[in-house]
Amino acid sequence: SKILCFFCFCFLVIEEQCPEFTDLNLGHAFSGTELHVQLLLYTRKNRDCAERLIENNVTASEYLNTTKKIVFVIHGYRPTGSPPAWLGDMQRLLLSSEDINLIIVDWNRGATTVIYRNAVENCRKVAEILKNYIDQMLVGGASLDSLHLIGVSLGAHIAGFVGQKYKGKLGRITGLDPAGPSFTGEPPDHRLDPTDARFVDVIHSDIDALGFRKPLGTIDFYPNGGTDQPGCPKTLFSGLGYFKCDHQRSVFLFLASLKNWCDLITYPCDSYLDYKRGKCMDCDAFQPMSCPVVGYHADRWKKLLVPYSSPTTAYFDTSGKDPFCMYDYVLEIITWNKSTRRGFIKVKIMDNAGNTVESQMSSEASTFQQYESVKILTGFPRDIEKIVKMSLTFTTKSLIGPRRKLKVLQMKLKSVNNSKRPQLCRYDLTLVENTEVIFKPIPCLEKGT
Repeated sequence: SKILCFFCFCFLVIEEQCPEFTDLNLGHAFSGTELHVQLLLYTRKNRDCAERLIENNVTASEYLNTTKKIVFVIHGYRPTGSPPAWLGDMQRLLLSSEDINLIIVDWNRGATTVIYRNAVENCRKVAEILKNYIDQMLVGGASLDSLHLIGVSLGAHIAGFVGQKYKGKLGRITGLDPAGPSFTGEPPDHRLDPTDARFVDVIHSDIDALGFRKPLGTIDFYPNGGTDQPGCPKTLFSGLGYFKCDHQRSVFLFLASLKNWCDLITYPCDSYLDYKRGKCMDCDAFQPMSCPVVGYHADRWKKLLVPYSSPTTAYFDTSGKDPFCMYDYVLEIITWNKSTRRGFIKVKIMDNAGNTVESQMSSEASTFQQYESVKILTGFPRDIEKIVKMSLTFTTKSLIGPRRKLKVLQMKLKSVNNSKRPQLCRYDLTLVENTEVIFKPIPCLEKGT
């Protein structure tokens, strides 16, 4: 409120505050909260001040335009009661990417509790409330195909329950690490399912703890195999971040896809192990589409599927920092050691300016046998357009015994992200264990490589 004065007259002007996401605390979590849902609408006309939709009079909204796409963002379990840390970025980036109706579904009262099961039981109630809002939007001119529900953890299953109510005719559901506890092992009508929308894309980033392991969508993305995410704490001494970092990574990968700093390209594959062995780098088998990208633009891939294929799993690696870009290469090696060698290879690439980028080392040892080709997927957090030097380091990670040698008959390095770049080769190298060998690669001699 403020006082405005004109001449000898003063007026008290009461300014209406912008509706905000419910902010609770740990005390509310221990005492428990009764379910209350509010829908906060943002558009490009009211980016900085939400409009609270009226539950039984949605058409009275000043800003809702039912001729445009309607995107719902549904959060999950809130054990401490605070608003999600990612909420502001989600709002800003979604509205920057597309002219949409963005609706933040705030069910913090109902999600804030130390008893996880209570929050789970509220999920179907939230879905029923959302159906009431959506029904009014449909009467007001919206179409089911224009609806996109983005659900985080428990929110992913809420989105699935909404989709079930419309018999899978919603346009799209995005599940960001759907919750595993209380949902693993449940039948499809008790969780998110591929039939809940016309297109269901899911990012699994914590399948060994808080997330859901098995596929749930039209396409399921498993960054770094879906378990330990790079850059996340590895020990309990890191505090709360140890428990939530992997789980939240799905959200931050989705946000990264809205920043357009790089395409997070993924590779349809039967398993993460096959992906790491370089068996799934060529998307030609999936023509006429290219490799799918993860995140907001994943539906570009869907539009090329006519008709829809069976559910697809896709794998990709990321760096440990936002925007999580990774530039993939396939390293192919043929050795001529008479005896089998097992070990790891670290790769560095360099340009004329002296920039050097080091690859992530695979977590699984490769097996090198005489005259047999071994493919290793290797990724770099930064791209180098023109490689003038590179190095290989072979290690067995053994602390005892003699240093092994790996005799390389032929080495090839091929960019996965940019197929137009020349494939690089080197012939007749000897790698002594734990010793970096630097060399200048040359364009491969074979025709068609």
